[in-house]
Amino acid sequence: MKRLSVALGLALCVALPAAAQMYKWVDSDGKVKYSDTPPPSNVKTERLRIPAHAPDAPADAAKGGAQKDGVKSGPKSLAEQEQAFRKRQAEAAKAEQAEEQKDAQAKAKEENCRRAKAALATLELGGRQQRVDEKGERVFLTDQEIAQSTAQARQEAAAACK
Repeated sequence: MKRLSVALGLALCVALPAAAQMYKWVDSDGKVKYSDTPPPSNVKTERLRIPAHAPDAPADAAKGGAQKDGVKSGPKSLAEQEQAFRKRQAEAAKAEQAEEQKDAQAKAKEENCRRAKAALATLELGGRQQRVDEKGERVFLTDQEIAQSTAQARQEAAAACK
């Protein structure tokens, strides 16, 4: 418990200077100086970092515009936070489902292309080709039937591999 307290104290001490305004200037000796305190008024100063709590003019204008449009400002209630969380969850699930569906379609298209190319390669090898008829018997194709099947396989491969 002591270690946690010490670590928390050190973290807070380290974080405090991070929010400070930083200045850069050249002193009378020509050396560049950096500091979180403003330099003397007779020296040209360059601001390096604006504190996080300092409001921006554009952000204030946007807030004012949103308040004029009737949008509620300030912290959200627990119910509003829960509703926003559930909405983000639903949108993420929907996006994930769409991505999975897209991946599945791409995989199916790739598999169809592979099969069409394999069928075409088998027909282009030449030699005797056979099919199984409706009775379950092997039937050898004629040269004309092989040529027709090859042309059809080329068209199917071209369509499947677009």
